[in-house]
Order: sequence, then C-alpha cells, then structure tokens
Amino acid sequence: MARGDRFFLYPTRTVYDRPEEHGLAYEEVSFNANGAAGPGQLHGWLFRAAGDARGTVVHCHGNAGNITGHYRFVAWLPRRGWNVFCFDYAGFGRSAGHPSRERALLDTHAAIDCLSGRDDIDPARIVLFGQSLGGTVATAVAAERDDLAGLAAEGAFSSYRREARFVCRRTWWLWGVSAVVPHIFIAQGCDPIDCVGRIGPIPKLFICGTADGIVDYRQTVDLHALARDPKDLWVIEGGAHTAALVSVEDDLPDQVADRRERFCDFLDGAVNGFSQ
Repeated sequence: MARGDRFFLYPTRTVYDRPEEHGLAYEEVSFNANGAAGPGQLHGWLFRAAGDARGTVVHCHGNAGNITGHYRFVAWLPRRGWNVFCFDYAGFGRSAGHPSRERALLDTHAAIDCLSGRDDIDPARIVLFGQSLGGTVATAVAAERDDLAGLAAEGAFSSYRREARFVCRRTWWLWGVSAVVPHIFIAQGCDPIDCVGRIGPIPKLFICGTADGIVDYRQTVDLHALARDPKDLWVIEGGAHTAALVSVEDDLPDQVADRRERFCDFLDGAVNGFSQ
C-alpha cells in the first residue's frame, strides 16, 4: 500500500440501502481481481437496461462506504436504456482483500474485463464513469486501456498530494503546514495528472462544481486541459461534490433532468463512435 492511502480509502461493510426496496432488480456478480496477490474475490451488482441496452456504464464509486450507498448516483440510468455495473474495490462491502490505490486500479480493470467476457454485454459499448476518488481511478485506468468507448469523471482530483494539500488548507489546525504534510505523509503514484494525456481518442467528459468542498474543482479542470480531444468540460456554478446528476437542495428538478439528458447524449455519442 502506498504511503498515506489510509487517508483516502474508508471502506465499510455496512449496508446503507437495498435496491430491491426501490423496485430495482439486479444481478449479483462475483469476479476475481487481476494480478492481485491473496484473496481476490470481488463483488458487484449488474443493473439491466429497460428494453434493449444502448450500452453499459461501469461505475467507479468514491472513497468511503460501498456500493450499497453509491449505486443511487447511477440508479436512474437503466430506465434510460443503459446497463450499469456497480462494484466494490477490495476491502469495500462484500469484496475481499485490502484496499489501496493500486488495488483500486486493478479491481477496475477486472470489472471491465468481467463484463467484456460476457455474452450478454457488448464489449465495444462500455463507458467508464467515476466519481470523486472513482473519477481519479477511472481516469488512470482509461489511460491503460484501448477498449473503452468513453470516459466520464466527476469531482476527480488530479493527484493524491494535491488533494491532501487542499484538505489540509480547509482544516484550521493543518493550514500552516499544508505545503509540507502531503510530501511527508502522501506517496506519489497512480496520479491521473501524469497519464490523462495518454488516453486515446475516445470521448471524455469531465464534470465539476465550483462549490465543491471535498475536491478543488480546478483539479478536474486541469485534467480536462491535459486530455486529448474529443473532450468536454462541465463546470457547474455553485455545484456541490458529485451532485451534477442527482437532486440536491439548491438544484431544481429541471436542472438535474437537463444534465441527465446531456449525460445520456454523451454516452450515446461515445458508444456510437462520436468524435468532435
């Protein structure tokens, strides 16, 4: 485990919510982590599209909890015609093993490979969507693959040290040492800022909110700046952390509906070979 990973990964086994209580059907999926030492059984949920699937979205969740709390960010997509695969990194939820930033990348590769090997999933129509830490992981993974149809990252930070510095500056008793602490306690490695420019010519969407108190939105802006075309950037004025596609107090329902429509347009363009 890289130095300082425990400050970024907060897995739990707690069950926060159950999809069946909201009328959502899903398939339990178990798969193995590629190249990981020790127990590697991972767990996920596959939500089927309503009607013929337009494609499949692999969702990389944030740094805390597990899929029972994060699936709600993408639970609306099956009704719009998209398969959605939510999975837990090692140590989260029902996934075995111990979490680390390297394992999160391995586990995401394994999730994509698991779907690509199924007869009921079109491997050419898989889009990777990550939020918060998941956006950071998804961006790094996309740079290592050439078989994705597209990448979407919301509230992603550009490097672990830069994110640690941002958090320190927002903590009064760490503010004075915010320039030093990350270099002492946080190792470098798996930083998307170093590899986002290597992602191939697939459609990329970067989303951030200017009122994000968890991740400095400018980190996502910087990832977009270094990415190759085709790419798009949504900077939501007053937007909170990973709140672009869900209803929050300051958002009107029609604003969320409009963003969801635009997001589905992005997905459609990705799986249909759209280029700018």
